Amino acid sequence: MALVSLLRNLTLRVLVLGILGLALPMAATAQSNPFEGGWTLQPEASSLRFQSVKNLTKIESSGFVTFTGAIEPSGAARITVLLDSVDTKIDLRNVRMRFLLFETFQFPEAMIETTIDPAWVTDLETVRRKTVLLPYTLSLHGVTKAFEAEVTLTLIDANLVAVSTAAPIPVATSDFALDDGVRKLEEAATVAIVPSATVSFDFIFARNGTAAATPAPVLEQPAAVALEAAGDFDPEACKGRFEVLSRSGNIYFRAGSARLDPQSAPLLDSLADIIARCPGMTIEVSGHTDADGSEATNQRLSQQRAESVAAYLASKGIEPGHMVSVGYGEARPVAGNDTAENKARNRRIEFAVVNG
Repeated sequence: MALVSLLRNLTLRVLVLGILGLALPMAATAQSNPFEGGWTLQPEASSLRFQSVKNLTKIESSGFVTFTGAIEPSGAARITVLLDSVDTKIDLRNVRMRFLLFETFQFPEAMIETTIDPAWVTDLETVRRKTVLLPYTLSLHGVTKAFEAEVTLTLIDANLVAVSTAAPIPVATSDFALDDGVRKLEEAATVAIVPSATVSFDFIFARNGTAAATPAPVLEQPAAVALEAAGDFDPEACKGRFEVLSRSGNIYFRAGSARLDPQSAPLLDSLADIIARCPGMTIEVSGHTDADGSEATNQRLSQQRAESVAAYLASKGIEPGHMVSVGYGEARPVAGNDTAENKARNRRIEFAVVNG
């Protein structure tokens, strides 16, 4: 769902850029370069939505709040979407989308890029509205792929152009290595999710330097992951976030060791920020292993791994007295120990509120 939404968002932006580029040469200007001065996406007048399906028949509509886009004088166009701004209208669902599907602590943005040929829009001033097939690349979740999409371009006036989807754009989660994230969402929400989504958009671009244009918003830096409202969370929001983080599976150790792998840092840094905004709560950091090896060895290793995570969080400013480290060894599996995949799921760190 989220992937489709993002893909749709990106597609929309690319399409809008294409339309704007097409409209520019037609929009009451004698300039030889229709992109001279550039064009800027107007997010307040634009929308990016995606639809997903749960349990075969339940359709849910969501969107992204923060995105920017521009067409350069060269005709190069780029749309950037802040994935932490995914908006499902439900706080806990937003958290799941960020941490379990998009993994924004590692991949904070999605980007669509294209280059617009002025010849594509030479008749837009006359026809005012047309549908074009626009090629673009989408970069999402560490994967970049090329696509084409049909978009409708509408010349509003000399300084404004609208770009919208001619039909909902299907996006498959498998194209961007998001299938594991879909599985995590299904387990967290106890629902079945169709592994694809449809994206729709309606974007407005304005010519730079005109009264219609407003400056592009400045996106949060990519390092500002797990974007949240300022201030402390209420107890329910804290508990929900720890439950989601326990399912992320993005805390790694070397084989048979309690030494944290550096790639665990992005998630743990986000976790430290959340714990800091859950005052008065004691958090249990629990370690779990698969069933390979002896029970005693697994018990000891799980305890040491939980302590390693707590030590890392303490290094980020979390008071040690706000955490309790517990090792459960192989006693609490979440899957059978019959396959490599299931064993990997059992080797995990979980977080829970034990008071407060």
